[in-house]
Formats: sequence, C-alpha cells, structure tokens
Amino acid sequence: MEVDLQGIIQCMKLGDETGVQTHLQEFNKEFAQCFFFDAEEKDRRKQRKLEEFKKNKVRDYTDSDSDCDEYDQEDRGLILRQNLAVVLLRFMRSGLKGRLLRVSLRTLRILSRDKKVLGPMVTDSALLTVAKLAGLTTCDASDEASIPDSDFYDNIIVSLTEAKVFQCRSDEDEGDVEASNQNEECPAFDEDAKSDVSNATSGDLDCISWVGSHRPSIVEMHRGSTHQKALEQGRRDRRESQEEEEEEEEGSSGEETQRKEAMKVLCNVVYNSTWAQEKFSALRLMCGLIECLSTSISCSSPSSVQFYELRLMFLITALRPELRTQLHQEGGVSILTAALESCLEVEWKEQYECVLGPGTPPISLEASQRVIEILKILFNVTYSTHRQEPSEDDAALYRHLVALLRVCLMRKCTLSEDTDELQGHTVNLLSALPLQCLDVLLVVPLQPGSEQCHGVNMDCVHTLVQFMERRLESGDKIKEKVTPILNLLTESCRAHRETRHYIRKHILPPLRDVSQRPEEGSTVKSRLIRLMTHLDTDVKHCAADLIFVLCKENVSRFVKYTGYGNAAGLLATRGLLGGQGPRTTSSDGQYSSDSDSDTEEYRQVKDRINPVTGRVEEEQPDPMEGMTEDEKEEEAKRLIMLFNKLSTGNIIQPMGVDSEGKLVPMSGLRQNSLTEERESGSENDGDTEEGEKN
Repeated sequence: MEVDLQGIIQCMKLGDETGVQTHLQEFNKEFAQCFFFDAEEKDRRKQRKLEEFKKNKVRDYTDSDSDCDEYDQEDRGLILRQNLAVVLLRFMRSGLKGRLLRVSLRTLRILSRDKKVLGPMVTDSALLTVAKLAGLTTCDASDEASIPDSDFYDNIIVSLTEAKVFQCRSDEDEGDVEASNQNEECPAFDEDAKSDVSNATSGDLDCISWVGSHRPSIVEMHRGSTHQKALEQGRRDRRESQEEEEEEEEGSSGEETQRKEAMKVLCNVVYNSTWAQEKFSALRLMCGLIECLSTSISCSSPSSVQFYELRLMFLITALRPELRTQLHQEGGVSILTAALESCLEVEWKEQYECVLGPGTPPISLEASQRVIEILKILFNVTYSTHRQEPSEDDAALYRHLVALLRVCLMRKCTLSEDTDELQGHTVNLLSALPLQCLDVLLVVPLQPGSEQCHGVNMDCVHTLVQFMERRLESGDKIKEKVTPILNLLTESCRAHRETRHYIRKHILPPLRDVSQRPEEGSTVKSRLIRLMTHLDTDVKHCAADLIFVLCKENVSRFVKYTGYGNAAGLLATRGLLGGQGPRTTSSDGQYSSDSDSDTEEYRQVKDRINPVTGRVEEEQPDPMEGMTEDEKEEEAKRLIMLFNKLSTGNIIQPMGVDSEGKLVPMSGLRQNSLTEERESGSENDGDTEEGEKN
C-alpha cells in the first residue's frame, strides 16, 4: 500500500478533518505491525535472489532491471513517509484535539520506527511539539508560523512533483546503460546518503529549512535524515495486544491515550537517533519527565502512561551519562524507590522487613512490567556506587531499597518468564548497590519452613542459588545472564560467613566420589568448573572467583576441588601457581579458621588422585619399561632437541614459576637466578675482603 500523501494534503488544505482521519486510519491499519520498512523489504529481496540463484545457478540480466525497480519503489515509499512526517508535525501544531490528534500521533509513532524518516522529527520544534503533547513541557514549539498553511502544503506537493520528474529524467538518461551497471548504481545512492552522516551531525538540524523561500529537494531531505543509528529488531511489546488501535473512549481516557502515543513517539525517536538524545538533554526535558513520574506515583491508581514514562527514562539514562547524573542529583533514587514500593503494594512489618507470606498474590502483568523498568533505571543511576562508601542518609535509602528488592526476589509474577526476568534485573541492581547495605537480605527473622544457617534466615540466598542454577542449565547468553549472579554471590560469600557456609554446602559438598573429573557431570559444581576454562575471560574469572572464595581462598583446597588444570588460570592471575603464599591482599573476607575435613571415601583414595585432573586415574604402563640406560638417554636427548626446535621457532615458549608464584619465561628465570648468584657472590667477596682487612 502506498501513502496517498497528496490526498491527505488536499484534505488538510480544505480543513476536511474527517478525510484526513480516514486516510491516516487506513495507513495505521496497513502498517500497524510493520516495524522495519527497509529491513523487511531487503530481507525479502535477498531471499528471492537466493531462491532464483539456487534454481537457475546463474543470474540473468533481466534480474538487474527488477532489482532497480524495487529500489525505485523503496525510495519512493521512503520519500512519501518523510513528507508525511513533515506535514503531520505541521498539522498537529495547528491545535488538533480529540480523536484526530490521537490518530495523527499513532501515524507519527509508526513512522518513527523507520530510522530514515526521523529527519523532520529531531528538530527542536518537533521534539517540543511531541513533548508538550506527552505532558513533559508547556513550552510552545517554534514553528513556521510566518508561512501560510496553503503555501506550506503547496510546496510539499511541488516537491513531490519535482521528485517524480527527476526520477523520470534519470530513467531516460540511464536507458542506454547496461543492466549490470544499473544494478550497481542503484544502491550507490544509499552509500552517498550514508557518506553525508558526519556532515549532517556536525550542524544544527533546525537550520535546515524544510519549507520556505528555499524549498529543499526530496533528495536533500532524504540525505539530511540518515544520521541515526540502526534499530535492532526486538520483541514486540506485549502491551500492544491489550490496546485498541481504532476505538478509544473520549474524556480523560482520550487524554491519557494522547499522552501515551506521544510518549511512544519520543521513545522511538530517542532510541533510534543520537541527535534526538542530545536535543533531549539540551531542551531539559528530563525535568518534565521527573515531574510527571513524581506526580503519577502519588496517584492511587497509576495510569498506563506511567510505563512509557519509565521506558523513556530508562532509554535516556542508558544513552546519556549527563542525564543519568542529573537524575541522581535530583533525588532520582528516592523517587524511583517510592515508585517501586507503589507498584509492589507492600506492607511494612519492621523498618526493613515487608510482609511476605504464602497467601501473597503474584505480581500482575502490568505491575511487573513497570517494576522491571524501574529496576533498569535504578541500575543506570546506581551502578557506580558499588565500591563507594555511602553517607548515613544514602545508606538508609539503599537499605530501604534492598528490602524492596527482597520482595522482588521472593514474590512470583503471573507468568513464569516474567518472574525470571524480574529476578534477573533484581540481581543486576543488587550487584550495583553498596555491599554493606545488602545485610538487609539476612536480617529477616526465621519463619517455619525457612532455610537457615547458624540461625540466620537464608530464604533469599536460597532463591539466588536457585536462580543461578536455572541460568547455568539454560546455557543461553552465558556472559550476560550468569556473570551478574556469580559476582553477587562471590561478594556476598566474602562478606558474610553464614552465606558462604550455606552456599558451599550446596555447591561444594564434601568430596566422596573422585572417579570422575571435577568438570564432568550435571551438578552445579561441575557446571561452574567447566566455566573456569570458558573462552570468555570474564566468565571464567567469575566462576573461578566464586569457587575460590567458597574454598576460603585456600590454594590447596581450591586445587583439591577443581584439579590443578582447571585452577591454573586463576592461580596464574593471582600469582599463586607455586601453591604457597598468602591470600590475595585485596581480600577482606570473613573466613573462619576451621579446617576442611576429608570424608572417609576421599582419604582412602587420596594418594592415588592425579592433582592435575582431580580424579583417580587408571594405572598406566611404564613407557620406559624394557629400555636400557643408553636407550633412555638417547630418548631424553631426542626430546630435548624437539623442545629446543619448538622453542627457537616460537611455536612454544617454556614457562616456569618465579618466586612470586607467577608464570614467566624460562629464559627470564635463568637470568634472574644468575643475577642473584652474582649478587650473592659479590656480597660474600665483600665480606671476605672486609674480614681480611680487619
């Protein structure tokens, strides 16, 4: 379906609001589910080319003509959508109200999904217009008031006519060119447009006159709007299925729908345009967004707009560091904590204890989505506070927040996938908060059926361990999904002795069966040890750190449970390969002095365990058996020659452990030992000479 832009403009000129609404509703219905105009078309074209190639094994020249036609259609559709955005923004500034305004905003929201149409939407006047409709500001947009509406729409129609004439002339000029050359020139237009990105972003888009005495060509408008980042395809918002796309009630619900549609437009534009992100900061729209969120929190029943306010705040704090700092300075943590408390509808039992019981209802779908957005924003604002020493007021605020996060961990959502997502974002936020404030998770009194260790409530820790097990079993996106929970458990075990005892009992039970390698099997310990040799450095370090802390950072115990081969990476990093030496100096763990008692089964086979593999190995025949002393000497010389050849060719580099327990090349070890010998010899000579003189 092609946009009937001229028909829409004629209706706008005549003041036929019914006609405009009808045209826009047809467009909205056609493209309601279309998220990526150009990407979808290109994917379809690639698939057709692949099928034709498989069928014919060779491309005919006629295919190039069809490709060029497809590019022409795509460019024409892009031009129409760009100009539709221009006229819609001008039309909305004329004071639209009611259903026509909501339909126009929905059309603008659909257009804002296309990154190449964002040019007219990222000007100051356009952003202020949409922000005012969203309730973020009361400032009037500076529009082209000096240009009569009739001239404005006539200029757009003339531009469309010029584009058609330009396209026809281009087709005539290229009529004698070979089809293969046409196929190469068509996409070159897009490359030229992309080459203007740096120039477009270096100036002020508001200086680009979309209409007026100098009427830009459609090609100029196309090139001036391609400076945005590419959208990555994501899952469709489930909230859309709950909203009526055509029928909306009037009155207060109509105003709410208007704000919601405007907020969606801002979310799309900010997410897809670096320029819009900078303008959002320059126009100080964050202040209005904070005020709107504070007002919605005080309402007894939050409106559906609150979710999109939170979504916009998450996007802008994730993309603009200065706005992240501004939100923190303006009390964003306390505001968002109050919003979280309102969404969870908690009842307080003690200062840092919420009422949680078996009869507590699950978190609804709407509430869980708002809670997830709040947690994401809080992470953006507080991620740098983990290693900081909070003030007394901040510590009280963070402890209040941690008490709410305990509710997020312990309560279920209506859908199981929402529960997992909610717990994941809760873990991320817990890992960002100051460690000394996490003791709130353990101060809850014991209840009948509670998990406990040495009289301390471990229900929350038990939930975290179960969450880690689910993430390990899924094996999906290991780095993104597993490293946060591993870091959180590691820091908690280092800081709280009871937490370490409880988690060690579940992950590192006393060794009994040592017939398998430590990394073999489906237990949590085996999965973690397999991660210790993962290709990703962050993943293997996080897994190794957790087990190392569970072993109280004792090298021999660490090797006992993992095998020297698996432990070598962490030991090399920390300079503990020699097996001796104190624990890391940065460690402030609360470790007891109890010893690691071996089981009877382990003691029986302890002498036969291979320390490298960590299991009992089958006895292997002696390879030197039956060889004479001369043959053994010849074999040793041959091996030495092979090692020298590999070493001189830089294929391998022999390594050794220095006095600090770190891996260094063998050549460096020899030089250090010779230097030490010379120094010790010179000292002895000096002592002798001095004795003779005396």
